[in-house]
Amino acid sequence: MAVKIDSVTPFSVADKKGIKGGDKILTINGNEIIDVLDYRFYQDEKRLKIEIESKEGKVKAIRINKGEYEELGLEFDSYLMDEQRSCKNKCIFCFIDQLPKGMRDTLYFKDDDSRLSFLFGNYITLTNLTEHEINRIIKMHISPVNVSVHTTNPSLRCKMMNNRFAGECLEILNRFNEAGIAMNCQLVLCPGYNDGEELRRSLADLTAMESVQSVACVPVGLTKFREGLAKIEPYNNKTALEVLKIVDEFGQECIEKYGVRKVYASDEFYLKAEKEIPEYDYYGDFDQLDNGVGMWALLKGEALDAIELCNQKPDGKKKTIATGMAAYPLISEIVERAKAKWPSLDCSVIGIKNEFFGEQITVSGLITGGDIIKQLSGRDIGEQLLIPASMLRFENDMFLDDVTVVEMERALGVKAVITENDGYNLIDNILGIEVV
Repeated sequence: MAVKIDSVTPFSVADKKGIKGGDKILTINGNEIIDVLDYRFYQDEKRLKIEIESKEGKVKAIRINKGEYEELGLEFDSYLMDEQRSCKNKCIFCFIDQLPKGMRDTLYFKDDDSRLSFLFGNYITLTNLTEHEINRIIKMHISPVNVSVHTTNPSLRCKMMNNRFAGECLEILNRFNEAGIAMNCQLVLCPGYNDGEELRRSLADLTAMESVQSVACVPVGLTKFREGLAKIEPYNNKTALEVLKIVDEFGQECIEKYGVRKVYASDEFYLKAEKEIPEYDYYGDFDQLDNGVGMWALLKGEALDAIELCNQKPDGKKKTIATGMAAYPLISEIVERAKAKWPSLDCSVIGIKNEFFGEQITVSGLITGGDIIKQLSGRDIGEQLLIPASMLRFENDMFLDDVTVVEMERALGVKAVITENDGYNLIDNILGIEVV
């Protein structure tokens, strides 16, 4: 197999050796190059023998001596060098299957690519992994690998993921554990399916593996678009408390066994249980932030620290912060603490109800521009509207419903200020401090 080179960086190592765009890279030091992981791993060596196939079909070997970790200077048509791999499962809790029709195509793509797990922290189900990829992860010692486990009961995993091979894939966890591959695991919990005694089983199995560095328990997200899908009830106060009891039990066992907690519940479980979210120190290295584990404690800790350290005064502009209903109490508390230090601060917080997906969805990252416009129209929101970057796609220009930031600004007659998921940045934006 060969990977086509799109272009070569001028004056780079590869350019000086005569490698050109349109050539194909076959091997590096005898190792076949299939995708970005192969390329990045093998190009780091100081002495390289690279097999290149020219546009004319001639194969030649090029020897290169370079600094360790020095880039060769090769660019490829796509970052992964081939197509991104999609998910083969039909999970009963899949959020993408709960999207309404008519949204942009990219939102319907189900990613399940092991390379993106290592490069960007995406979670994989293991059902897409080939034997070659398993061996490569072990050989390259790629860590951490982020795994959507959901349950360690093989038959239940097959049922929940609607994939008859989903259960046998669990053996890969043991292989990674024996090879010392660090793993962050995710359990999307569905009441009556994989919680209760099944959750105890999963946590017992996972915490027995030394290479599992964290396990996140996350409640299933249910939109109003579940026609024809498996019946799943949302978590309530009672059932959320039951999950937290089990999580705390296994977390304490891990502290006694490993010296670290390892097992965590997402912030949403605490909110549903109406239980106080743990403080900053509870979450260790915050390995599961992308699963909403410890986000509340981290944001609060950073914001209160910023309030204490900052000696600048507010810019005098009236501001409004739009946030999801889950984060509303926290953002309100932070603003009140800021007002206690700066009484002249004119800032209010408005929780946006998720009418687009349904009010069971309370996180800020799933708020649409249409809901913001509808719920803020006609209100005195001042000169600036602060919105979290999590509401927008990567380019920070568009909401999930394809409403752009510019369209929202025009509809509301206000300037949008995009705030990163960072307490220090939040306080800077509340005060109007320009960060250089």
